[in-house]
Formats: sequence, C-alpha cells, structure tokens
Amino acid sequence: MQPTRRLLLALAASTLATGAFAQAWPAKPIRLVVPFPPGGGTDIIARETSQKVAAATGWTFVIDNKPGAGGNLGVDAVAKAPADGYTIVIGQTSNIAINPTLYAKMPYDSQKDLAPIALLANAPLVMVTGANSPYKTLADAVNAAKAKPGQVNFASPGNGTVAHLTSELFQKAAGIKTQHVPYKGANQALTDVISGNVELYMSSVPTLIGQIKQGKLRALAVTSAHRVDDLPNVPTINESGYKGFDAVTWFGLLAPAGTPKDVIAKLNAEFNKALKLPELNKRLSDEGADPAGGTPEQFAALIKDDVPRWGKVVRESGAKID
Repeated sequence: MQPTRRLLLALAASTLATGAFAQAWPAKPIRLVVPFPPGGGTDIIARETSQKVAAATGWTFVIDNKPGAGGNLGVDAVAKAPADGYTIVIGQTSNIAINPTLYAKMPYDSQKDLAPIALLANAPLVMVTGANSPYKTLADAVNAAKAKPGQVNFASPGNGTVAHLTSELFQKAAGIKTQHVPYKGANQALTDVISGNVELYMSSVPTLIGQIKQGKLRALAVTSAHRVDDLPNVPTINESGYKGFDAVTWFGLLAPAGTPKDVIAKLNAEFNKALKLPELNKRLSDEGADPAGGTPEQFAALIKDDVPRWGKVVRESGAKID
C-alpha cells in the first residue's frame, strides 16, 4: 500500500473513531469540580445549571467540591485529568484570570492547559457595611476614608481576590486609601462586618445577597455598570459619581485541553439551552447573577483579554502570593 493511501486511511479511521466516541458520550457520570466550598456563589451556579442540563438530557453530573489555594487546587485537578469529557470545572475570574499573576508559581496555565466550554454567568460585586454602621451611603464611606486615611477597614474574602482588586480599583477612582483586611473566605469576614469589627466589605452579589435581604448588611453600591435586578434600590458605583466604573466576576465551564471538540460542542449546546430557561434565569437572578452563554471561542477570547487586564491591577496593587 502506498504511504499516501495508508495516511488517508489512518486519518479516516481516526475521524470515524472520534465521531463514534462523541456519539456515545456520555456513557457515565460527568464529574463537575467546584474549586470552592459548598454554598458559595460558584457552587450555587454550578449546581443550578448542571441540574437543568441533567433534567433535559438524562446526563448525570457529580459535583465535587475541591477548595484550596484560591481555587487553584480544583482547577489543577481538572487540568491534569484525562481529556475525555468526563471531568470538567467551573472556573471564575480569580482562578483563571487573576491567579496567573497573583501567584509566584502556578500549577497550570489557564490558557494552555484548559479548553473553554461555555460562559455561564456574570455577577457584580457589592460593597456592604453592617446594618448598624454609621455609613448610610457610598459617599459616607468615602468621606470617612478621606477624613481618616488608612484607618477605615476594608475587608475582602482574600488577598488578590476579585473583591480585593475591585476595591483597589474603587479606592483609586475615589482617591482614598483604606486598611485592607484579607480573610480566608467569606464566612469569618461576614461575621466581622455584621458585628461591626470591620467597617466595609466587598464580595460577589451571590455571596452576600441573602444577608442583605435579611437586613444583616447594608448594601452601599454594586460594581456593575447597571443595577442588579434583585437589588433595585442599590445604586451602582458608576452612577454614584465614578463614571465608567464597571467590574464583575464571571463563572464558566472548562475541560482539560485536548478534550474532543465534539464533546465540547455538546456541552456548550446543552448549557446554552439551559441558560435560556426562564426558571433558571430567575434562579440565577435571585442569586444576583446574570446568565451569560455563548460559544467556546467567545469564552476563550474573554479569558485572553482578562488575564492581562487583571494582571495589571494585581501588579499595581502590590498583591502577591508565594
């Protein structure tokens, strides 16, 4: 047999095998890694969207919460998993776009070791204070910070998180300097801001919306360009005198690099269908998130743009984790 003919036959066989694999997939449960503890915004979005896809397709998703190292532990586990479509991860701005600059050494390359599947949602952040705080408005907090430079406490869920860096962006825009108080996650930070031990706190709307609605926290402003539907009375930073201010955190699905494109396409199509469901839209909106969607290529372009954009903010803030 001529070499050219052998090559053509081999390519044809490979194409047929790939198609057959994709047609049979999934033949077993899909492991969806959440690189944060249960109950947070990332976990809620992963569970709500995957449940809708499971109900429509009959596929089985197994949620695997794998927190640690700012989300790096869970993302790395997926980056190093077999590229067969049976292990995927919900990544977000911090562990995909920020951590590559924040951490001195990363166990994975977020643009080379992972294949984007679909952007699921965007979520603004919200600046809050305790219900008994003297700060009634964003202007009150800014005036206090100007009167006491470096003395007003501004907490975040952790050094170099989206919330921390967004607060740095705001301080630069407002011409103020506060004392950053980083926590290891949201729980202790919430306790301290509710009790008044810290004056200001910023985190994602899905993380804080429950305490805001219960009256335990007072929301001063959201970071997106538009108001949050479920917090209609909370102004944006943009409309509070800081024109052009717009910062959100996003959540999206990724697979190990090399995952068959047909499998990526199947996952993308089903999650996009789910994101159009009115009941899922309402559920995400109730959690303060905006459903997204789109192609894998569009999600990849977002990541490509956000890595240098947030990298610049990390360097300017001086945040670093060894």
